[in-house]
Amino acid sequence: MVDVGAKEATARVAIARATVLFPPRLLARVLSEGGPKGPVVEVARVAGILAAKRTPEWIPMCHTLALDEVAIEVRARGARRLEIRCRAACHGRTGVEMEALVGASACALVIYDMTKALSHEIAIERVELLEKSGGKSGRWVRGRSEARRPARRGPAGA
Repeated sequence: MVDVGAKEATARVAIARATVLFPPRLLARVLSEGGPKGPVVEVARVAGILAAKRTPEWIPMCHTLALDEVAIEVRARGARRLEIRCRAACHGRTGVEMEALVGASACALVIYDMTKALSHEIAIERVELLEKSGGKSGRWVRGRSEARRPARRGPAGA
């Protein structure tokens, strides 16, 4: 693990997204009736929150963080996609990007698990960090210029 002991504790926030693609007409059915294993969205939300809280058990070199918040929203995006957004926040010495990514990923995996009996065509399309803030590098938002981020320094004398 990286030594973060000398870093200043600051407010840290990260938002990650995962998307799940369903075959035609199946998403509407899942949202109205649930899946073979029960209420898909609520079970997946809770699983994502629990996973985010246990990120160091998933990702070997992650620090254990006292999370102030983990929030997961699941929304339909059109007739075939579910979008999962996970927001993680803490006041600490290292970022919460991995917690947000793990939360979104676990939520997507549980949605898949709870609906896979209905179709083998369901797919988790992508998992990505949308934004992060806090710490020395400041704020980053996907798709915006990284000009505001500090330049990285190479090895001494390089």
